[in-house]
Amino acid sequence: MLTVHHLNNSRSQRVLWLLEELDVPYEIKRYERDPKTMLAPPELRAIHPLGKSPVITDDGLTIAESGAIIEYLVERYGQGRLAPATGTPERLRYTYWLHYAEGSVMPPLLLKLVALRIAGAPMPFFAKPIARKIASTLQSSFVDPQIKLHLGYINDALTPTGWLVGNEFSAADVQMSFPLEAATARGGVVTRIDAINGFLERIHARPAYQRALERGGKYELLS
Repeated sequence: MLTVHHLNNSRSQRVLWLLEELDVPYEIKRYERDPKTMLAPPELRAIHPLGKSPVITDDGLTIAESGAIIEYLVERYGQGRLAPATGTPERLRYTYWLHYAEGSVMPPLLLKLVALRIAGAPMPFFAKPIARKIASTLQSSFVDPQIKLHLGYINDALTPTGWLVGNEFSAADVQMSFPLEAATARGGVVTRIDAINGFLERIHARPAYQRALERGGKYELLS
């Protein structure tokens, strides 16, 4: 049976969601982050050398990286669902969003997380003002403007139909869910972007999304 190596509060939650949308049977092997470092446990390296999540194992294959996993699952189990037809302009747009999620919009969100951790990290008192200044400058001069740029772009893409590819929900929307949830969790930066807010409300209301939450456990990006 297909196994999802599921790390709490991670990108693997959207893999569970996609499997629920496709109605594919699967089992979950759970891993918990180190409460101090928030890193994945070393046990994940037994599954994949990088020790990252998500990872799935299926029919003797081990597949990592969210985009690759989503492409594999849709091609193997989708039966034409959740992806436009090959060779169409919509398919090219679909592929674009699968790669954009991790390649373009996640880097500034990760930089924001790093800057926030630097500002709050324990350190000698004389170093705190310097570290906080560096973190603040990084956020104000680069990170926050980049996030604003990307979210405006995504909002414009969602405005015509509410979905990222044509008139219908697709696996590209699944892939893009994590960056938008992360953006909301890290400072409420989407509070005035109506199309993104509507998108998040719609996906969170989907029965398959709710089933994935029940199976995956607590998902603090939503808190």
